[in-house]
Amino acid sequence: MNPYLGQLESLRAAWLSGITRPIEYRKKQLEALGRFLDEKKSDLFHALHEDLRKSAFESEITEVAFTKNEVMEALNNLDSWMKDEYMSKNLATKFDCAFIRKDPFGVVLIISPYNYPIGLALIPLVGAIAAGNCVVLKPSEISSSTERVLTEGLPSYLDPETFAVVTGGPEETTKLLENKFDYIFFTGSRNVGKIIMTAAAKHVTPLTLELGGKNPCYVDESCDFQNAANRIVWGKFLNAGQTCVAPDYVICSITTREKLMPCLQKAMHEFYGSNPRESPDFGRLVNNRSFQRVRALLKSGQVAIGGETDESDCYIAPTVLVDVKESEPVMQEEVFGPILPIFTVADLDEAIQFIKRRDPPLAAYAFSSNSKVVNQVLDFTSSGGFCGNDILMHMTLVSLPFGGVGYSGFGKYHGKFTFDTFTHYRASLLRGMGMESLNTLRYPPYANRNLGLLLSATSVRRTGMCTLQ
Repeated sequence: MNPYLGQLESLRAAWLSGITRPIEYRKKQLEALGRFLDEKKSDLFHALHEDLRKSAFESEITEVAFTKNEVMEALNNLDSWMKDEYMSKNLATKFDCAFIRKDPFGVVLIISPYNYPIGLALIPLVGAIAAGNCVVLKPSEISSSTERVLTEGLPSYLDPETFAVVTGGPEETTKLLENKFDYIFFTGSRNVGKIIMTAAAKHVTPLTLELGGKNPCYVDESCDFQNAANRIVWGKFLNAGQTCVAPDYVICSITTREKLMPCLQKAMHEFYGSNPRESPDFGRLVNNRSFQRVRALLKSGQVAIGGETDESDCYIAPTVLVDVKESEPVMQEEVFGPILPIFTVADLDEAIQFIKRRDPPLAAYAFSSNSKVVNQVLDFTSSGGFCGNDILMHMTLVSLPFGGVGYSGFGKYHGKFTFDTFTHYRASLLRGMGMESLNTLRYPPYANRNLGLLLSATSVRRTGMCTLQ
């Protein structure tokens, strides 16, 4: 028998009882999640430092505060999010009530990754709770210290009747996915995403896949190079490069590269000192396997800045590569580490064509003092998200959706978009029992006269057009 079957049957029984539907219950759970973030903050900071060598500053701004904002956004707006949306009607339904009911899916599964083990686990959880679902959370076993804090702490705050945390590696996750869920939310690699999607297909389960990709960062010849370098270095080497929306490579002309390089060097020195290994603000790769994979990418191109490594500490210095070729591994796979290759092209048009012929990334960036250049990159490329003249900052807005397109995933979340993701928009029409004479137009035996009246009562006409007969 499946080891998770009993637990899931209990959650489904709770779901069927309707306990999660009232707004009061949802708010109570969200408030409890907010208390968990406040009261367990020091434990979370300690766990993040053990797993990824994250500083308290970085843990606060990229994990705890980020998640707390989502909790507050949901609490502030849940009343309006849950309300029925009344919709327009045609002549045939003029006296009826047409609306969209926001129904929860049921028992949902959230599988989160190791790189941001709090935010990428709990932000989807905020929306799942707000939408009225019962939730199974599967945090990453790779970030084991954070997994332990979530596993031991969350059940003391959230209702165990409607929420559960499960642990384990690939074998346990495979067993978990044999069960039927009403929605699956996965954040992680493309290869594992395909496995999740295959498992979901067996039960025809809808899902969101938040994957990754090679996020391009175009730097134009017309820009403030030091400001651009500061923002690129911060966004790339945050969390030791283990960020799914970090710039994966810079793409620019040779002239631009020569102007950008000393600015990158200056920013890296100002941020992390002459020896980044001693900086309390520079993290580490999560484990030796990740270290080995990323270190192998140093064989691509030429090391222009950094390149130092220490296997015993899972340390790779902030590194910039030049003279990389499109065929080399660093330009073929997602880097997901502190290595920034600079790929050179002739001009903006060639950069856009290069980006367009690759799989759509999770994010794209463009730096230029000319707004037309930034908008040209935005208009003629495709990506999950876009940010002009900065890195990652579009992620800080709960008003913007976050998600991929094509090979970088599908579905979206953050703010109301997370609520919508875990909500079934149920089309609803309430009619009265009277006025049956109007319904006879659609009943057999059919007549052409009735067809004309029925089409007139249900047709959608183009607005703003004047037709002369």
